[in-house]
Amino acid sequence: MSVLSNSYFHDEAKAFEYLESVLWPEGPICPHCGSMSGKHYDLRKTRMGLRKCSDCRKQFTVKVGTVFESAHIPLNKMLQAVHLLCSSKKGISAHQLHRILEVQYKTAWFLAHRIREAMRSGDLAPMGGAGDIVEADETFIGRKEGSIKRRGHGHKNAVLSLVDRKSGQVRSFHVDSISAAELVPIVKANVAKETAMVTDEWGGYFSLGDHFASHESVSHKADEYVRGDVHTNTVEGYYSIFKRGMKGVYQHCSEKHLHRYVAEFDFRYNNRTALGCEDGERVQRALAGVTGKRLTYQQPNS
Repeated sequence: MSVLSNSYFHDEAKAFEYLESVLWPEGPICPHCGSMSGKHYDLRKTRMGLRKCSDCRKQFTVKVGTVFESAHIPLNKMLQAVHLLCSSKKGISAHQLHRILEVQYKTAWFLAHRIREAMRSGDLAPMGGAGDIVEADETFIGRKEGSIKRRGHGHKNAVLSLVDRKSGQVRSFHVDSISAAELVPIVKANVAKETAMVTDEWGGYFSLGDHFASHESVSHKADEYVRGDVHTNTVEGYYSIFKRGMKGVYQHCSEKHLHRYVAEFDFRYNNRTALGCEDGERVQRALAGVTGKRLTYQQPNS
């Protein structure tokens, strides 16, 4: 049976029940005052999902205080969009969402950005550790705003990615440049100093050995790709998925939105089947990130 046959994808009342079970496993929580009182008034017969706080006396639904707040799309359709974005390895375009969900293109585009915002983890815990290896590499996608196309990659947007081989997790950043002054502080802030770093021959990484347990590199220019445990194949495997999605599915991404697309690909990679996370659990993990975030159509690039 298809996952999309679940009742909460087709019945809005069931969709509210499902989202409440994910966000309120211990019962309703007022998003206005944080009250967890079991005496909240149930007004669902008045309006779908509506409740009233017995402490602050304000009305709320499970959507308040999440990326779904003030959305005019039925919640069951938004849950369908979450499933489609989570289960499509290389993403799903806003045009495809607009056709499947039967909503306007603008609506589908903004909804996809809401979901990407929920996928942003904001994890600050250091990657790696003693005896662990973290690969670092950079890639280029699209064109910088206001830049003129020319040879090389100076006119393109740069993305730095760090992959922890032991945990299989990736963390990516949209960076202004790939200079040492830009890359090294980001690597230092996100990787434990006891870690062994592996990169390619790019000069921006040369000083990493001064900050970590070790630093080794392979020289792609000399046709060297693997030397024992020294390689960047893991992070390049991530980039192969990222670029196929960005070029084949999304085709174009403006610089101001790139950070959110990067978060989408990071999320799916970090919650992939190889790590024991299937579609249903991946959707629940994405929904767990909707709380405390808000995105408005006027400022979707914040």
